[in-house]
Amino acid sequence: MIKEIEKYLNTIIVGDCITNLSLIPDKSVDLIFADPPYWMQTEGELLRTNGAKFDGVQDNWDKFNTYKEYDEFSQKWLKECKRILKPNGSIWVIGAFQNIYRLGCIMQNLGFWILNDVVWSKPNAVPNFGGTRYQNSHETLLWCSPSQKSQYTFNYKTMKHLNGGKQDKSVWEIGICIGSERLKDEDGKKAHSTQKPEKLLYKIILSTSKPNDVVLDPFFGSGTTGAVAKKLGRNYIGLEMEQKYIDIAKKRIERVKPENTDLHNLALEVKPPRVSPKQLIQRGYLKDGKKLYNKKGDFIGTLTSSGYVDDGKDVLSIHKMSAKYLNLSNNNGWNYFFYKNSNDLKPMNDLRYEYIKQNNR
Repeated sequence: MIKEIEKYLNTIIVGDCITNLSLIPDKSVDLIFADPPYWMQTEGELLRTNGAKFDGVQDNWDKFNTYKEYDEFSQKWLKECKRILKPNGSIWVIGAFQNIYRLGCIMQNLGFWILNDVVWSKPNAVPNFGGTRYQNSHETLLWCSPSQKSQYTFNYKTMKHLNGGKQDKSVWEIGICIGSERLKDEDGKKAHSTQKPEKLLYKIILSTSKPNDVVLDPFFGSGTTGAVAKKLGRNYIGLEMEQKYIDIAKKRIERVKPENTDLHNLALEVKPPRVSPKQLIQRGYLKDGKKLYNKKGDFIGTLTSSGYVDDGKDVLSIHKMSAKYLNLSNNNGWNYFFYKNSNDLKPMNDLRYEYIKQNNR
């Protein structure tokens, strides 16, 4: 890690983001999450259907006079982000229809390479009170690397595991902050008008960073990025100019306890250990005659003493047997077979890691 950046780790730098980004050394940050002003351009009061006032985004930091002014501001902070990102780092920028296309254009002009545009679909989005447009129920995230040649981090296996064993997709259904997650001020009002849900940042940070990486947020707000980074065992740097948000963020992050789990430490990204089903039987992790199932709970066959699977018609390896039932030429049987423990389905694959852990191999 670059020593010059160590003094900023796990702190909030107070002041204007563009000025404070200049403090960060070149090529020193692994991941950036940016939730910039959207410039919502709302005019007048927004009223709910019952006549009550809707508390939307009316903050001064979201106000600009012209598109040119907004573009110049965006160009400056994005240029600094490009400078401080490591060559193999990446950046996420979130926005809505008001600004995301402008930001995307600026990023491409600066040389960023767009990896994905992810749709944050909000099942509990605020309705269009006037009934004059479709309900705006999503926001867009641009995930980019510094260049097309960047060897960026993407924890594919981890996200596939969290998605029920299926390849994760670019549409994420996550509710907006409500209830206990929504931070409130002393008057019981929203502490920050655009607080993002922790589940959103959890997916972003877990999928595109490694333990102890440096995660920077140039628009830190109420500290969601810092809270999630700390939980996942990553370092954070927050930039924020409003003291009221800084106070809230500090208290929030102080309450967070790191969760040092195999999932957060990316154990699934490590090459699977070389263990055979026969070894699991010999060590007592599975028994000869153990019934094996697919993930739906359908019975497939029984395990033989040699580590093969007998379905009553064929006796095949776990790979050949799984391929047979999937109508494929080959398949990884470790990801296909499950066994029952107290009537609960358990992945057979987990036993490989347990074997290695207990036998110190």
